Amino acid sequence: MKEVQFKDLGKNRNYQEIWDFQESLLAETIAIKVRNREREKSGIQDFEQTPNYLFFVEHPHVYTLGKSGHIENLLASQDFLNKIQATFVKTNRGGDITYHGPEQLVGYPILDLENFKPDIHLYMRNLEEVIIKAVAHYGLKGERSKGETGVWLDVGKPYARKICAMGVKASRWVTMHGFALNVNTDLKYFEYIIPCGIKDKAVTSLERELNRQLPMEEVKDLVKNAFAEVFEAEFVPYQEPEWKIAQS
Repeated sequence: MKEVQFKDLGKNRNYQEIWDFQESLLAETIAIKVRNREREKSGIQDFEQTPNYLFFVEHPHVYTLGKSGHIENLLASQDFLNKIQATFVKTNRGGDITYHGPEQLVGYPILDLENFKPDIHLYMRNLEEVIIKAVAHYGLKGERSKGETGVWLDVGKPYARKICAMGVKASRWVTMHGFALNVNTDLKYFEYIIPCGIKDKAVTSLERELNRQLPMEEVKDLVKNAFAEVFEAEFVPYQEPEWKIAQS
């Protein structure tokens, strides 16, 4: 079993703040890998173990545009964004534009894939499998849509709809960013973008599909359990780095 440090970062957490936090952990993990490579070149076999993390969070209303995205898929002006209390951030993940907001479960795995399997395609399919397993608990058949990352319902039908968006970045096999599962999400915020740049498919949520609000903690537990199963992981509490503790 691979050890993964877990922490729920809570609600209403600023997107940029959490992005910076992810970047810091990614940089620390890469630094360990660089040191290990230097040791290996010097014939030293005493290597540091790279950490793995999974964070859950809920953001305030924010639209994020991936590095390959198109600004034209944001349909709202800055004045309108101010009116609906939403912000806009250009980010370095893959994919196009998406929305994050309250009652949406955002998961950020920061994994060294060399601790699992160094295969980005497999990693993305495994992330999808986590959500597919989680929503199956509610009798929903989550599916993959060819060429369209994420988890969908009723793929191949005129009313196909996305329930979970995904976008990641990886450097030296270390991942960041992740997935956004619509739980009790206010779906009207998706009306102001072309979600993921896909014009002919809708967006949905667990609440809409089941016609009832769901306890966020229940959904979080389902996703955590599915993640542990798919990635053969064992969760331990997040360990704050010593240098951060010293500064706090």
